[in-house]
Amino acid sequence: MNRPVAAVLGLAIWLGAAAPSAPPEPSGYRDDEYRAPTPLTLQGAQVLTTDQAAVHWKAGSAVFIDVLPQPPRPSGLRPGTIWHPQPRRDIPGSVWLPDTGYGALAPATEHYFASGLRQATSGDQGRFVVFYCLAECWMSWNAAKRAIALGYRQVAWYPDGTDGWSNAGLPLEDREPLAGRDAAE
Repeated sequence: MNRPVAAVLGLAIWLGAAAPSAPPEPSGYRDDEYRAPTPLTLQGAQVLTTDQAAVHWKAGSAVFIDVLPQPPRPSGLRPGTIWHPQPRRDIPGSVWLPDTGYGALAPATEHYFASGLRQATSGDQGRFVVFYCLAECWMSWNAAKRAIALGYRQVAWYPDGTDGWSNAGLPLEDREPLAGRDAAE
């Protein structure tokens, strides 16, 4: 084998070994290590790139649902202490359903998720819905899978989330969780 071909093959082997591969799509929900490489697919859903998500956002053809958890109030704070959680910067017009992307949900959180989706889609299970959180975050994958299980027929998963959106120079805005979350806790 000549040197240039051997060098190219060696580089290809090295790059293949250095690049992490995407994990396979599990049959159930992910229950731990939520910030880790995600699969390339989600059975029953479309997987969107940033460009594709932006097209839907600009056209207003989808409901965007963020499922990133909201940090809880620190338990050690004395009563009366003012605490301001860091604001969530979100894709404009999104609905934030925090804490609904875990692998297992308490019944009240499942209800919050289902009712939040009904509210966001005006009860139309055929409405195009895009789930996201951050890059390499299983929570949006879990939430999209959960929406499919609830009977939503036009589900998309945007795995790059607000990280990919922001890196593309697209706008973000402050977001508050959809009302009703307190009943889910």
